[in-house]
Amino acid sequence: MTITAEPLPGLAGEPRPGSRAARRLLPLAADVVKDMASEYGVCLRPVGLRRTDLTTGQTEIIDVPCGATREDKCPPCAQRARRLRKTQIREGWHRADEPAPAPRPATEEHRALISLRAHLEYFRDQAVRESKWDQVGEVDDATREVEEAIAAEGLRGTVAPSHDKPVEPKRQRSTKRRQDAPALPRQKVQPRTVGRVYTAPDGSEYRPSMWLTVTLDSYGPVRPDGSPVDPTTYDYRRAAWDAITFPRLLDRFWQNLRRCVGWNVQYAGCVEPQRRLAPHAHFAIRGTIPRTVLREVAAATYHQVWWPTVGEPGRAPLWDQEGEAWCDGETGRPLPTWDQALDAIGDEPAHVIRFGSQIRAEGVNAGDKDAERTIGYITKYITKSAADCHAVTTDRQRDHLERFWRQLRVTPCSERCANWLLYGIQPKKAHGKLRPGNCKGRVHQRSTLGIGGRRILVSRDWSGKTLADHRYDARAWVRALLGGDDQAPTVEEGPAPVAWELARPNDPDMPPMRHRLLRALAQRIQWRNALNAAKDRAAQHADANDSNGEESPSG
Repeated sequence: MTITAEPLPGLAGEPRPGSRAARRLLPLAADVVKDMASEYGVCLRPVGLRRTDLTTGQTEIIDVPCGATREDKCPPCAQRARRLRKTQIREGWHRADEPAPAPRPATEEHRALISLRAHLEYFRDQAVRESKWDQVGEVDDATREVEEAIAAEGLRGTVAPSHDKPVEPKRQRSTKRRQDAPALPRQKVQPRTVGRVYTAPDGSEYRPSMWLTVTLDSYGPVRPDGSPVDPTTYDYRRAAWDAITFPRLLDRFWQNLRRCVGWNVQYAGCVEPQRRLAPHAHFAIRGTIPRTVLREVAAATYHQVWWPTVGEPGRAPLWDQEGEAWCDGETGRPLPTWDQALDAIGDEPAHVIRFGSQIRAEGVNAGDKDAERTIGYITKYITKSAADCHAVTTDRQRDHLERFWRQLRVTPCSERCANWLLYGIQPKKAHGKLRPGNCKGRVHQRSTLGIGGRRILVSRDWSGKTLADHRYDARAWVRALLGGDDQAPTVEEGPAPVAWELARPNDPDMPPMRHRLLRALAQRIQWRNALNAAKDRAAQHADANDSNGEESPSG
């Protein structure tokens, strides 16, 4: 006999109207505003700028997007940055022409200014030889005026280093290749960036490109979730050094690849961590390169870190205020300076980083479905912090992350890193505000996993445009579609008519954040409606042209 109890009133179905449980089911108005703002691409953390009219004295607050590139800070701005990067990769991947034209020839005004600058340098050298120091100062003043005129005339860069700044001698290291690294062929790099054209059996021509994935070496066996099989034998120290110096290894790889194939290979890609927390990189390459060549170059590429050799971290030293130096806590003797530590380096570097054996390369044709899917794959994690790329769900993964981060905390990241004090060395330009073992570099943060910067790597001649140029192209497309004026307003000569300054949240004229979000949301809704209407008109116009027998612009 089965006895079933009737559910008590109020415990089954919807809660009682007006109760606390019923009120908790209602959505929060503030959350709805943020959700709609994210849906329409409105920045959730706008930066308020105060615009002051210098003629009338009238002020107004103008919000500009924060420009964050991480979703945990501002999802709309991060997604906008991701779309911009996808556009940049798409425009430069399968180009058939050179993106960067050659510089224009120098004008007669340019040549005259350079000639004058050369004569001033000659007169200064003569005055120094004859110890006429009063003339040296006059020539230096004239030189600064000429260099300002050269910059105003439109020449890039500087003509020569300034005499006021002393040139620090650079330490020279041997460029001879290591004996344990394979030799690489070297060719003269041709000034071309486009790939090779292939001819199909039917006579059609096509210009394919590639995408490449490179990884680092193994530090010990790992499980499918990325955690090491034996944490006691896993080489966390080498993993931390490799993560910090990984961008330099990539730079060396592209240099070696260009010298090996003999043309200026262009690339665009992203660095992200694997499940084992070691960084690897995905790249889109313009043109095609044999896979055997890519593997040979990767196997022969290495980067040597010529820093002082370190062991296990020791006790933190003490700062001597009178001597302005860090001293040993037991003996009181000053620690070796950075130059002294570099002088003591022998024939072997402190660390050598190499690629692993896993090199993957695939060919991609322009217009294929794989091309757009690969672009999405390359930019998949660029809006996430390195620690958020892979979910940490098990205790083994948490312990692995904790051990790796602790090793990153004590690994030196640069010449001025405070962690050198833990190894008995004063960093470059040491001062008393340093905290041993607590460097403020981004590579030591838990969210970066050693990838502190340069997560997105784009070669100089990839698309021939900067991100600012791509933003301008997007705005120009919208203005052209809406039928707006694409001409920039002319600025009259004279002082600026307006002044800009940062508005603080507690300023009396700063509206509340929700008012600013609502105002931006309404504006964005109006913009989107106008843009959709313009797209419909353009589509109707194209259909009308097709029905009348006219050739469409894309035909």
